[in-house]
Amino acid sequence: MFSKTTEYGIRAAIFVASESHQNKRSGLKDIAKKIDSPEAFTAKIMQILTKNKLIDSVKGVGGGFEIPTERLSQVKLSQIVNALEGDRVFRGCGLGLSNCSEEHPCPMHEKFKSIRNDLSNMLENTTLEELTLGLKTGDTFLRY
Repeated sequence: MFSKTTEYGIRAAIFVASESHQNKRSGLKDIAKKIDSPEAFTAKIMQILTKNKLIDSVKGVGGGFEIPTERLSQVKLSQIVNALEGDRVFRGCGLGLSNCSEEHPCPMHEKFKSIRNDLSNMLENTTLEELTLGLKTGDTFLRY
């Protein structure tokens, strides 16, 4: 459904949000380890999320990545997906055709349209704060 970049980006954002909830900053090595992602790849993802102002980067001793707690309820999954993939997930064809449209639909167009709309609604209505709650209680996890 999502690219590897987006999968790791969502995991990283959830991890940083979880740590930020505890007033901690996360270092790159720790993020990469906790989300089971290559460090160099994680660095590129974090750079994109920081550039898009979804995650803050603090340099120097005691630095790292964080999300101010007041913003945790404002950052939506749709913003992360859009920053890492653009709008392909929200507008793309289920078969990957470039010319699929209402006027020239692919064989899956109608069925995929409803799935895409449901996914879009879920991403628009899910915040990082929501997703950190399961980590705090131990009901969810980021790595097996």
